[in-house]
Amino acid sequence: MPAPSPPSTQTETLADTLRPRISGTIHTDEMTRALYATDASMYTMVPVAVLVPETKTDVQTALSVAHEQGVPVLPRGGGSSLAGQGVNEALVIDFTNHLNRILEIDPEAQTARVEPGVTLDELNRAAAEHGLMVGPDPASANRATLGGMLANNSTGTHSIAYGNFIRHVREAEVLLADGTKTTVGPTDPATWQDKMRNDGLEGAIYRGLKALLADGGRKTIREDTPDHWRRNNGYRLEALLDDEPNLAKLLCGSEGTLAVTTELTCDLVAKPATTGLGVVHFESRDDALRAVTTVLDTDPSAVELFDGVAIERTQQTPGYAERLTFLEGTPGSVLITEYFADSDAEIDAALDTLEHTMADANRGYATVRVTDPDAIKNVWSIRKEGLGLLMGVDGDYKPWAFIEDASVPVEHLADYIDELSTFVDATDTRAAYYAHASAGCLHVRPFVNTKDETEVEKMTDIAKESLDLVKKYGGVVSSEHGDGVARGWANPEILGEDLYGLCQETKALFDPDGILNPGKVVDAPPMDENLRMGPEYETDPFRTELDFSEDGGFTGAIEKCNGNGACRKLRAGTMCPSFMATREEPDSTRGRANALRSALAGDLSEDAMTGDDMHEVMDLCIQCKACKTECPSNVDMAKIKTEWLHHYWDDNGMPLRTRLFARQPDAARWISGTPLASLVNWASEQSALRKAGEAILGVSADRPLPPFARETFRQWFRSQDRNAPVAGDGLRQPRVVLFPDAFNAYHTPAPLQAATRVLRATGHRVELPPAAVGSGRTLLSKGLVPQAKRRARRTVDALHAYAEEGVPVVGLEPSSILTLRDEFLDLLPDDSRAEAVAEVAYTFEEYMAERAEAGALDDVEWRGRGQDVLLHGHCHQKALIGTTATEEVLSLAGYDVHAVDAGCCGMAGAFGYEAEHVDVSKQMAELRLAPAVRQTDADTRIAAPGFSCRSQVKDVTARTAQHPAELLWDALARSSTERAAAPSRSAR
Repeated sequence: MPAPSPPSTQTETLADTLRPRISGTIHTDEMTRALYATDASMYTMVPVAVLVPETKTDVQTALSVAHEQGVPVLPRGGGSSLAGQGVNEALVIDFTNHLNRILEIDPEAQTARVEPGVTLDELNRAAAEHGLMVGPDPASANRATLGGMLANNSTGTHSIAYGNFIRHVREAEVLLADGTKTTVGPTDPATWQDKMRNDGLEGAIYRGLKALLADGGRKTIREDTPDHWRRNNGYRLEALLDDEPNLAKLLCGSEGTLAVTTELTCDLVAKPATTGLGVVHFESRDDALRAVTTVLDTDPSAVELFDGVAIERTQQTPGYAERLTFLEGTPGSVLITEYFADSDAEIDAALDTLEHTMADANRGYATVRVTDPDAIKNVWSIRKEGLGLLMGVDGDYKPWAFIEDASVPVEHLADYIDELSTFVDATDTRAAYYAHASAGCLHVRPFVNTKDETEVEKMTDIAKESLDLVKKYGGVVSSEHGDGVARGWANPEILGEDLYGLCQETKALFDPDGILNPGKVVDAPPMDENLRMGPEYETDPFRTELDFSEDGGFTGAIEKCNGNGACRKLRAGTMCPSFMATREEPDSTRGRANALRSALAGDLSEDAMTGDDMHEVMDLCIQCKACKTECPSNVDMAKIKTEWLHHYWDDNGMPLRTRLFARQPDAARWISGTPLASLVNWASEQSALRKAGEAILGVSADRPLPPFARETFRQWFRSQDRNAPVAGDGLRQPRVVLFPDAFNAYHTPAPLQAATRVLRATGHRVELPPAAVGSGRTLLSKGLVPQAKRRARRTVDALHAYAEEGVPVVGLEPSSILTLRDEFLDLLPDDSRAEAVAEVAYTFEEYMAERAEAGALDDVEWRGRGQDVLLHGHCHQKALIGTTATEEVLSLAGYDVHAVDAGCCGMAGAFGYEAEHVDVSKQMAELRLAPAVRQTDADTRIAAPGFSCRSQVKDVTARTAQHPAELLWDALARSSTERAAAPSRSAR
């Protein structure tokens, strides 16, 4: 992309005029402009400036000033648009930060009145309290805004049931191009006449539209508008033909080119009482497509295609492969068929009908029933994230969106895809096919290298062939994702000269000066211009300490981010905790990836890669690893930040606080278990010394630091009778190496003590590795990569002998033990011994669950007695292995376990102790974790494998969380002597 030049005179004039007149923030710096230069499409255009308004008045003021100064304006939601309509050389107005309120839900009228920045998931969550929901359901619901849904005329999986958003909008409060405020909705003839009498732009619009219809326009609209119901090309001018025309419907699919929406009212629909899925398996994609009309005869609510390419990609993706529980064999495609009903019996009957219908028609080789609500949610989650999974492929060939929105009458779908795929195959191009089979819309994604000029030419050839075939079969090239840049060029041909001319006239009526998102819908540029990574795109070489070879290098790891914006979700999962707390684009995984890519591509100032602006963007990344799994493209920003920090310190010097936190395990090893421990603990409790620590080092005076243990775990271990009675005897006992992480070993030994007791009581011989071993976790988190590499090599040297003998290495702290399986392989990529160690590294719960599955714990007597346990998983644990093993072993011990989806605790090692991060750290905890803990009964046990998590729970809720090992020890039936010797709780 062209480098964001220093703010122009026009930009500075705009900003200087706006700043004293608005309560929001206007950004003109190159970094912010670069972050808003892309969306989820393959395009990039650098904004003039970025406005984050706090009020509707801010938006009106900005639009008025922009109109006066001739500055283009682009209203923007979550930036998840796929056709390039979310980027422009304009004043970008981001509605998501503040203008995101649900203003009213009327259960009786079944309507919702909202601000445009509210996401669909948030509205559905509120509407669900009344048994309602929004009908259209795009896959990006957790970040798609209602304003964006109106602008795109969105629909989704259930389009055969609910259609596009145009069927659901009631009215909208809008700002016209000159800043005039008005409301558009159903308009009877008398009201239309009144509107025509108004002065200014509003009156001109109503007069102009009446003239447009009178002057042959009505006939053109009736005769030339495509017949296909899922049409989204151009403007929806047929809305003007209604008895009471509703201009809010005309805005649907207008992509912010006609007016700026500041409030909208939409219909809600009743939530189905129950649903069920029949996943019909086929040998090939063509078999599946030719069966769609047969499936539709069974009256489903949705029919979605998931093809072999998408299945293969899902099987290759960590965190997703194990969730493909609804597949039998290796299908070439499946049709995910859904039914709504009022009862489970009706669902069973519908699935019976589906099976019989498919058998009678000799279609498909298997139908898998999915009726459990969690299992249904899993299937839809896999389907919805399929796009991102495809986009996350390594290398330069990406499945870009440019023909993915075409839709034809469903009876022609198989033939359209057959001819299209024949052409695509002839160009030696791989493609993925998936999505809305029931609506005749398959998202076809050819894999194209846009960095290659020949490939770009091929891309345009494929687009033109798709257009010709769509016209042949009576379809449209835009059906839900919009025209934007990717398809705006095709509108003259798909609509015809006369109808396209009416669209141009409509644009001129609403926006005489052409400032509202120009170049979209009408008068669009060629589709091969403004490419994010076009033939001229190059990046600077970047030497790395970590191994990025599997990603195609450091740049390749960053370019995996396709901008889909899944990191902007607000509630579910863990990614991205900093964005959830701040709702700022720079604090999302996408924002950080865009910043780094822009710097490497030379689109920012020469020193931008390790400059202050980049540090600000990277600062709140807490390296939780959630994006490694939850990002459909598997962007590993934790790893990327570790590497980036190494270079940042090289260029800027490393502060003392960073060195101290990075070397904290070394300090703890010297202090804990010595007389110094009591002295240091006393000093850390003194208010004056804590304030001095904040003033000098930036360590928060408001956070109690973890005390150093008076007796370390190793000291305790050596003092124990290693021949204590256990199940089994001598050499027959399975050996286990207990990996003593620094956090538990030197601060809270109780979890390690409990794990030792549990392992011995269940027949294991527990051994400790040499004291020099360590994961280097703190070194990595602070970017001391060479030092972490040396630590990793020393640890592998010590543990390899155990690995050769197959002795499990078991750790309690997820962030520590999982480093042996993750970062060690990047630190020591050519060391086969590191791979061997990784293969025998287990979390404590993983190991116990494996032993339980093998029947080794069948004779153990547990006494959990149904006590409630609230489980909060560590971020690294959730990202790399999940919490299933922890839930299983706690349940085995008799506990009633509830694993809470509470995101990140926010402590993140040293992050939560750094003065400038304390507030946002606690804010992360208060999003979901802290409220969930407070809502539990006093008798409910809180389980948290992570040391930082337990510390945060204590700080923000005053509740004591325990490691699962402590709960297992408590649940073991044991003698009074053993209970007396039990370790105390790890209350920090």
